[in-house]
Amino acid sequence: MAAPLTGLSTSTFLGARPGQGTCMESISGDTMTLSTPTLRLRTGSVLAALLLAVVGTLGLAGTATAVTHASAASQFSAAGIGWTSSGGCSDPGNSTCTSFEGIRQATIDGAITLKNASGCGLTITGGTETGHAGGTYSHGTGYKLDFSRTTCLTSWVHNTYTYSGTRSDGTPLYTAASGNVYADEGNHWDVLYYSCGC
Repeated sequence: MAAPLTGLSTSTFLGARPGQGTCMESISGDTMTLSTPTLRLRTGSVLAALLLAVVGTLGLAGTATAVTHASAASQFSAAGIGWTSSGGCSDPGNSTCTSFEGIRQATIDGAITLKNASGCGLTITGGTETGHAGGTYSHGTGYKLDFSRTTCLTSWVHNTYTYSGTRSDGTPLYTAASGNVYADEGNHWDVLYYSCGC
């Protein structure tokens, strides 16, 4: 008997090896019907194909994945997080812009968690654009965001996180239970998101 598979977005399916017959009977809309009597699939290929189909269909991104500017901007907007740039642009190669190109999903999630937990309005002033210090855990690698310094955010950081000393340049640091680090750079908060917690 034929078994329908729904929700797959591809028109082909990793299936039978050569000489084992065909497995595809019909494809209609988003439903594919397979005939299974002689179907022998490689388990790893099937699991990989199904995982990719589910991730692609649901639009999920892993926490370590790099996200496009458009996707990050959409997520920030939906969460009520604003952003600004002195140049009024989003070009990652221009230091006067605020870009999210290549930001990590965990960084986006961390900012959203911070907004929800603190109840503070957040405005991002720095993302992945050029002009920030480099390194493994940097703006350019998608681990950091800069936020406008507000009374609400400063109070939240000082009262919720643990003072953990100063950076080599004298900037005070506060560390969240999640391991994320908040650097008080005077006119803004420089936040290093190791995880999606705040």
